[in-house]
Amino acid sequence: MVLRRHVADNVEAFRRWYGDPEVARLARYQDTPMREDEVNRFFQIRALGPESLTMAIHERATDRLIGTCAFSQLDGENGSAMYHITIGEKDTWGRGYGTEATRLMLDHAFGTLGLHRIALSVFEFNERAIRAYATCGFLTEGRAREAVWRDGRWWDELSMSVLAPEWRARQRPGARGPAGSAVSSPGRPATVTKVAGTPS
Repeated sequence: MVLRRHVADNVEAFRRWYGDPEVARLARYQDTPMREDEVNRFFQIRALGPESLTMAIHERATDRLIGTCAFSQLDGENGSAMYHITIGEKDTWGRGYGTEATRLMLDHAFGTLGLHRIALSVFEFNERAIRAYATCGFLTEGRAREAVWRDGRWWDELSMSVLAPEWRARQRPGARGPAGSAVSSPGRPATVTKVAGTPS
C-alpha cells in the first residue's frame, strides 16, 4: 500500500465512492449519498486545500486508488487532531488496507507532527472499522447514545482515541503492533510506504 497526496483527477473516484449508498451509509450522518456538487466542494476543501492533511490510498501492486484518509481539526496548542478514513473500493474491503493506512498515519502524527492525541468517531454498526481501530490501539472513550438512524433503528456513535505514549509503547520490540513504518509528510507530494516486515 502507498499513500500519496491527492491530485485533481481523484475527484472522479470521490464522486463514485460518496455516491455509493453502501459507502455513504458508513461515512455520512445523512442516510443518502452525497450529491455531485457536495462531493466537488468536499474534495476541493478537504483533499486539495492548502492546509489539507489528506492522503490518497493506493494499492502498491497496481497503483490503483482505493481510498482516502485524513487528519482534521488540527489543534497544535493541545496536540490533537481528528482522524478520518474511507476505503471507497468495496472489493478491497476486509483486506487490511484501512488498518495499514491508519498505522502509517498514526506514525506520522506522533513521530513527525509531534501530536499527543488522535481521536475519531465511528457508528457502532461499522464493526469492521471498530476492529481495525482497536488493532491500531484506539480505545473507546465514550458513546453518543442513539445518535444516528439507520436501517430502521437507532445506533450509538462511538468516540475513540489513541495517545502518543500508548502508540510508542506498541512500537517497542515484543509489543503488539507494527515494528515501524516510513512516513513522508502529507504536506509534500511524497510517497508513504510500509516498511518490510510491518504486519498488515
